[in-house]
Amino acid sequence: MRTLQIISYILVLIGALNWGLVGLMDIDLVALVFGQMTIAARFIYTIIAISAILSLITSYREIF
Repeated sequence: MRTLQIISYILVLIGALNWGLVGLMDIDLVALVFGQMTIAARFIYTIIAISAILSLITSYREIF
């Protein structure tokens, strides 16, 4: 479970950095690497979203 948390936090960090780049410089790094809304890009976005949900759940469990 600890390994899943670490991977989840890393993916959430990558997603946050990507959104920071979008907000500051209008650069979508995932789209640059994998193409604009290709299957690979959608997969990456989905994995990052699932990681965010897992991070939220595991963080909630640690608090209570």
